[in-house]
Amino acid sequence: MKIAVCIKQVPDSWAQKKMGADQRLDRESVDAVLNDLDEYAIESALALVEANSPTGEVGEGSGHSITVISMGPERASEALRKALSMGADDAILINDPGLAGSDALATSKVLAQAITAGGYDLVLCGTESTDARMSVIPAMLAERLGFAQLTFAGKVGVSGRTMTITRQTEFGVEEMSADLPAVISVVEKINEPRYPSFKGIMASKKKPLVTQTLSDLGISPSDVGSSAAWSAVKDSLPRPPRGAGIKIVDDGSAGSQLVAFLAERKLV
Repeated sequence: MKIAVCIKQVPDSWAQKKMGADQRLDRESVDAVLNDLDEYAIESALALVEANSPTGEVGEGSGHSITVISMGPERASEALRKALSMGADDAILINDPGLAGSDALATSKVLAQAITAGGYDLVLCGTESTDARMSVIPAMLAERLGFAQLTFAGKVGVSGRTMTITRQTEFGVEEMSADLPAVISVVEKINEPRYPSFKGIMASKKKPLVTQTLSDLGISPSDVGSSAAWSAVKDSLPRPPRGAGIKIVDDGSAGSQLVAFLAERKLV
Protein backbone atom coordinates (compact mmCIF):
# COMPACT_ATOMS: atom_id res chain seq x y z
CA MET A 1 0.00 0.00 0.00
CA LYS A 2 1.35 3.39 -1.00
CA ILE A 3 0.34 6.09 1.48
CA ALA A 4 0.59 9.84 0.95
CA VAL A 5 0.29 12.20 3.91
CA CYS A 6 -0.43 15.83 3.08
CA ILE A 7 1.16 18.25 5.54
CA LYS A 8 1.65 21.98 5.84
CA GLN A 9 4.18 24.26 7.50
CA VAL A 10 2.35 26.99 9.45
CA PRO A 11 3.24 29.91 11.75
CA ASP A 12 3.74 28.80 15.34
CA SER A 13 0.36 28.79 17.10
CA TRP A 14 1.79 30.91 19.93
CA ALA A 15 3.26 33.56 17.63
CA GLN A 16 1.68 36.98 17.22
CA LYS A 17 0.32 36.92 13.69
CA LYS A 18 -0.17 39.90 11.42
CA MET A 19 -1.09 40.66 7.83
CA GLY A 20 1.49 41.95 5.38
CA ALA A 21 1.13 44.88 2.99
CA ASP A 22 -0.27 42.48 0.38
CA GLN A 23 -3.07 41.49 2.80
CA ARG A 24 -1.68 37.99 3.14
CA LEU A 25 -0.50 36.43 6.39
CA ASP A 26 3.06 37.48 7.18
CA ARG A 27 4.87 34.15 7.51
CA GLU A 28 8.44 35.39 7.37
CA SER A 29 8.48 37.28 10.68
CA VAL A 30 7.37 34.33 12.85
CA ASP A 31 8.66 30.86 13.61
CA ALA A 32 7.31 28.15 11.31
CA VAL A 33 6.37 24.65 12.48
CA LEU A 34 4.76 21.49 11.21
CA ASN A 35 0.98 21.94 11.47
CA ASP A 36 0.02 20.28 14.77
CA LEU A 37 -3.05 18.58 13.33
CA ASP A 38 -1.03 16.99 10.52
CA GLU A 39 1.09 15.12 13.07
CA TYR A 40 -1.94 12.95 13.85
CA ALA A 41 -2.20 12.01 10.17
CA ILE A 42 1.50 11.08 10.09
CA GLU A 43 1.11 8.97 13.22
CA SER A 44 -1.99 7.28 11.75
CA ALA A 45 -0.02 6.33 8.64
CA LEU A 46 2.84 4.94 10.72
CA ALA A 47 0.44 2.96 12.92
CA LEU A 48 -1.33 1.48 9.88
CA VAL A 49 1.96 0.32 8.39
CA GLU A 50 3.22 -1.11 11.69
CA ALA A 51 -0.06 -3.01 12.24
CA ASN A 52 -0.01 -4.48 8.74
CA SER A 53 3.70 -5.08 8.22
CA PRO A 54 5.24 -8.56 8.36
CA THR A 55 8.02 -7.09 10.47
CA GLY A 56 5.76 -4.87 12.57
CA GLU A 57 7.89 -1.91 11.59
CA VAL A 58 7.89 1.00 9.14
CA GLY A 59 10.41 1.07 6.33
CA GLU A 60 12.03 -1.50 4.09
CA GLY A 61 10.48 -4.91 4.54
CA SER A 62 7.10 -3.55 5.63
CA GLY A 63 5.58 -3.93 2.16
CA HIS A 64 4.21 -0.38 2.43
CA SER A 65 5.54 3.13 1.88
CA ILE A 66 4.72 6.53 3.37
CA THR A 67 5.39 9.72 1.43
CA VAL A 68 4.79 13.14 2.98
CA ILE A 69 3.80 15.90 0.56
CA SER A 70 3.74 19.64 1.17
CA MET A 71 3.17 22.72 -0.96
CA GLY A 72 5.08 25.73 0.27
CA PRO A 73 8.30 27.77 0.30
CA GLU A 74 11.76 26.28 0.57
CA ARG A 75 11.76 26.34 4.35
CA ALA A 76 8.73 24.01 4.37
CA SER A 77 11.37 21.31 3.95
CA GLU A 78 11.89 21.67 7.71
CA ALA A 79 8.39 20.35 8.34
CA LEU A 80 8.96 17.54 5.86
CA ARG A 81 12.20 16.57 7.58
CA LYS A 82 10.36 16.34 10.91
CA ALA A 83 7.81 13.99 9.31
CA LEU A 84 10.69 11.92 7.95
CA SER A 85 12.29 11.80 11.39
CA MET A 86 9.00 10.43 12.76
CA GLY A 87 9.30 7.52 10.34
CA ALA A 88 7.99 8.44 6.87
CA ASP A 89 10.01 7.02 3.97
CA ASP A 90 10.35 9.97 1.62
CA ALA A 91 9.03 13.46 0.96
CA ILE A 92 7.93 15.80 -1.82
CA LEU A 93 8.08 19.59 -1.58
CA ILE A 94 6.09 21.45 -4.22
CA ASN A 95 7.80 24.81 -4.45
CA ASP A 96 7.27 27.39 -7.19
CA PRO A 97 7.11 31.22 -7.22
CA GLY A 98 3.79 30.99 -9.08
CA LEU A 99 2.12 29.35 -6.08
CA ALA A 100 2.24 32.47 -3.87
CA GLY A 101 -1.25 33.51 -2.82
CA SER A 102 -2.94 30.27 -3.87
CA ASP A 103 -6.31 29.55 -2.28
CA ALA A 104 -7.69 26.17 -1.18
CA LEU A 105 -8.96 25.34 -4.67
CA ALA A 106 -5.54 25.85 -6.22
CA THR A 107 -3.82 24.04 -3.36
CA SER A 108 -6.04 20.99 -3.80
CA LYS A 109 -5.37 21.03 -7.54
CA VAL A 110 -1.61 20.99 -7.04
CA LEU A 111 -1.66 18.34 -4.32
CA ALA A 112 -4.04 16.15 -6.34
CA GLN A 113 -1.71 16.28 -9.33
CA ALA A 114 1.27 15.22 -7.21
CA ILE A 115 -0.78 12.39 -5.67
CA THR A 116 -1.96 11.20 -9.09
CA ALA A 117 1.60 11.18 -10.41
CA GLY A 118 2.74 9.13 -7.42
CA GLY A 119 0.04 6.47 -7.79
CA TYR A 120 -0.93 6.41 -4.11
CA ASP A 121 -3.64 4.13 -2.71
CA LEU A 122 -4.39 6.07 0.46
CA VAL A 123 -4.19 9.77 1.29
CA LEU A 124 -4.17 10.90 4.93
CA CYS A 125 -4.69 14.47 6.11
CA GLY A 126 -5.22 16.37 9.32
CA THR A 127 -8.65 17.93 9.63
CA GLU A 128 -7.38 21.46 8.96
CA SER A 129 -4.39 23.79 9.17
CA THR A 130 -4.03 26.04 12.19
CA ASP A 131 -3.35 29.12 10.06
CA ALA A 132 -6.47 29.00 7.86
CA ARG A 133 -8.91 26.74 9.78
CA MET A 134 -10.90 25.92 6.63
CA SER A 135 -11.05 22.10 6.83
CA VAL A 136 -11.84 21.71 3.12
CA ILE A 137 -8.68 20.29 1.52
CA PRO A 138 -9.47 16.59 2.26
CA ALA A 139 -12.90 16.84 0.61
CA MET A 140 -11.50 18.78 -2.34
CA LEU A 141 -8.75 16.19 -2.81
CA ALA A 142 -11.26 13.34 -2.79
CA GLU A 143 -13.37 15.09 -5.43
CA ARG A 144 -10.43 15.91 -7.70
CA LEU A 145 -8.92 12.42 -7.38
CA GLY A 146 -12.20 10.54 -7.64
CA PHE A 147 -11.33 8.74 -4.37
CA ALA A 148 -13.71 7.68 -1.62
CA GLN A 149 -13.89 10.25 1.19
CA LEU A 150 -13.79 9.27 4.88
CA THR A 151 -13.45 12.35 7.07
CA PHE A 152 -13.02 13.27 10.75
CA ALA A 153 -11.85 9.78 11.66
CA GLY A 154 -11.32 8.98 15.33
CA LYS A 155 -10.14 5.47 14.50
CA VAL A 156 -8.78 3.96 11.29
CA GLY A 157 -8.40 0.32 10.29
CA VAL A 158 -7.71 -1.64 7.12
CA SER A 159 -8.67 -5.12 5.97
CA GLY A 160 -7.33 -6.06 2.58
CA ARG A 161 -8.32 -3.18 0.32
CA THR A 162 -11.08 -1.86 2.59
CA MET A 163 -10.60 1.10 4.92
CA THR A 164 -12.87 1.45 7.95
CA ILE A 165 -13.18 4.48 10.21
CA THR A 166 -15.24 5.48 13.21
CA ARG A 167 -16.09 9.07 13.95
CA GLN A 168 -17.96 10.97 16.64
CA THR A 169 -20.94 13.04 15.51
CA GLU A 170 -23.65 14.96 17.34
CA PHE A 171 -25.88 11.90 16.89
CA GLY A 172 -23.42 9.31 18.19
CA VAL A 173 -20.57 7.19 16.81
CA GLU A 174 -20.63 6.36 13.10
CA GLU A 175 -18.72 3.59 11.36
CA MET A 176 -17.93 4.03 7.69
CA SER A 177 -15.95 1.98 5.19
CA ALA A 178 -14.77 2.27 1.61
CA ASP A 179 -12.47 0.44 -0.75
CA LEU A 180 -9.14 1.94 -1.71
CA PRO A 181 -8.21 4.37 -3.11
CA ALA A 182 -9.46 6.73 -0.42
CA VAL A 183 -8.83 10.06 1.29
CA ILE A 184 -9.07 10.05 5.09
CA SER A 185 -8.85 13.01 7.47
CA VAL A 186 -8.21 12.33 11.14
CA VAL A 187 -9.05 14.26 14.30
CA GLU A 188 -6.60 15.11 17.07
CA LYS A 189 -8.05 12.52 19.49
CA ILE A 190 -7.16 9.59 17.23
CA ASN A 191 -3.69 9.04 18.67
CA GLU A 192 -0.66 10.55 20.38
CA PRO A 193 2.00 11.47 17.77
CA ARG A 194 5.41 10.01 18.53
CA TYR A 195 8.43 12.17 19.21
CA PRO A 196 11.26 11.77 16.70
CA SER A 197 14.06 9.68 18.20
CA PHE A 198 17.71 10.61 17.80
CA LYS A 199 18.06 7.65 15.44
CA GLY A 200 15.05 8.87 13.45
CA ILE A 201 16.42 12.40 13.22
CA MET A 202 19.77 11.18 11.93
CA ALA A 203 18.10 8.79 9.46
CA SER A 204 15.83 11.56 8.14
CA LYS A 205 18.84 13.44 6.80
CA LYS A 206 19.51 10.64 4.32
CA LYS A 207 15.91 10.05 3.23
CA PRO A 208 14.85 11.35 -0.21
CA LEU A 209 13.26 14.80 -0.32
CA VAL A 210 12.35 15.78 -3.89
CA THR A 211 11.35 19.29 -4.93
CA GLN A 212 8.78 19.64 -7.71
CA THR A 213 7.66 22.73 -9.62
CA LEU A 214 4.47 23.59 -11.48
CA SER A 215 6.21 22.60 -14.68
CA ASP A 216 7.06 19.18 -13.25
CA LEU A 217 3.39 18.64 -12.44
CA GLY A 218 2.11 19.99 -15.75
CA ILE A 219 0.17 22.83 -14.14
CA SER A 220 -0.07 26.27 -15.71
CA PRO A 221 0.89 29.23 -13.46
CA SER A 222 -2.35 30.91 -14.55
CA ASP A 223 -4.33 28.21 -12.69
CA VAL A 224 -2.78 28.97 -9.30
CA GLY A 225 -1.48 31.90 -7.28
CA SER A 226 -3.24 35.06 -6.16
CA SER A 227 -4.46 35.93 -9.66
CA ALA A 228 -6.44 32.68 -9.83
CA ALA A 229 -7.79 32.83 -6.26
CA TRP A 230 -11.56 32.90 -5.87
CA SER A 231 -11.33 35.10 -2.80
CA ALA A 232 -9.02 37.80 -1.47
CA VAL A 233 -8.62 39.86 1.69
CA LYS A 234 -9.29 43.50 0.81
CA ASP A 235 -8.49 45.06 4.17
CA SER A 236 -7.53 44.09 7.70
CA LEU A 237 -6.94 45.76 11.05
CA PRO A 238 -4.87 44.59 14.02
CA ARG A 239 -6.74 43.25 17.00
CA PRO A 240 -7.67 46.14 19.33
CA PRO A 241 -5.91 46.19 22.70
CA ARG A 242 -7.75 44.52 25.52
CA GLY A 243 -9.79 46.91 27.61
CA ALA A 244 -9.35 47.41 31.32
CA GLY A 245 -12.62 45.63 32.07
CA ILE A 246 -15.01 46.30 34.92
CA LYS A 247 -14.10 45.72 38.53
CA ILE A 248 -16.87 44.71 40.92
CA VAL A 249 -16.24 45.36 44.59
CA ASP A 250 -18.21 43.10 46.90
CA ASP A 251 -20.03 45.47 49.22
CA GLY A 252 -22.88 43.07 49.61
CA SER A 253 -24.34 43.69 46.14
CA ALA A 254 -21.69 41.96 44.01
CA GLY A 255 -24.12 39.22 42.95
CA SER A 256 -26.69 41.72 41.74
CA GLN A 257 -24.04 43.74 39.91
CA LEU A 258 -22.78 40.60 38.16
CA VAL A 259 -26.28 39.59 37.06
CA ALA A 260 -26.93 43.12 35.78
CA PHE A 261 -23.66 43.04 33.84
CA LEU A 262 -24.51 39.71 32.20
CA ALA A 263 -28.09 40.76 31.48
CA GLU A 264 -26.89 43.97 29.81
CA ARG A 265 -24.88 41.87 27.39
CA LYS A 266 -27.75 39.40 26.95
CA LEU A 267 -25.72 36.53 28.40
CA VAL A 268 -28.47 35.53 30.83
